[in-house]
Amino acid sequence: MTGNVSRETMERLATFRDLVIRWNSRINLVAPSTISEFDSRHIEDCLQISKHVSPESGIWADLGSGGGLPGIVLAIVFSNHPVQFRLLESDQRKAAFLRTVIRELTLENTQVYNRRIEDADPLNAAYLSARALAPLPRLMPYLDRHLAKYGQAWIMKGENWREEVEDARHKWKFNVFPIQSTSRPGAAILKISEVTDAKS
Repeated sequence: MTGNVSRETMERLATFRDLVIRWNSRINLVAPSTISEFDSRHIEDCLQISKHVSPESGIWADLGSGGGLPGIVLAIVFSNHPVQFRLLESDQRKAAFLRTVIRELTLENTQVYNRRIEDADPLNAAYLSARALAPLPRLMPYLDRHLAKYGQAWIMKGENWREEVEDARHKWKFNVFPIQSTSRPGAAILKISEVTDAKS
């Protein structure tokens, strides 16, 4: 695991990994084929976001949190920052898993919202993240709903991110700054801001 974080953070990330592995046989949190390389495939991948942002205040919304990637990883890394994490997850079993992780890791900065993203009250989030959730055109209405006017969205996308950005621009105006992934060739983290409907 990365040496760029504190020992306490590394211990929490290791405990999180163990919890995912323990629950994964009952709930499909991550693909079983990726368990053997969980640290590099999942934790290191999500930690990339923390190298590009230092949250100052407000709410960080993680959409479709599932197995806590990247939401739990970021909540652990930023546990000493004045930011509150809100993990949106519609699946009750996955929400129960996330609450277990929060309790066992004493993540006082984190809450789970067990509801659909489109039904949750707007969070006015200063920061927002999502990983392996949906194509960007489908994500844009969620960003429009939950991101504050001057907020930042950090969206983890695969090799087709350029096509997804072009498709999303048919209906949405937004600024996008791609950051090349260091863990997946061709993949990128998209920093998105100033989202508005193209018709407005």
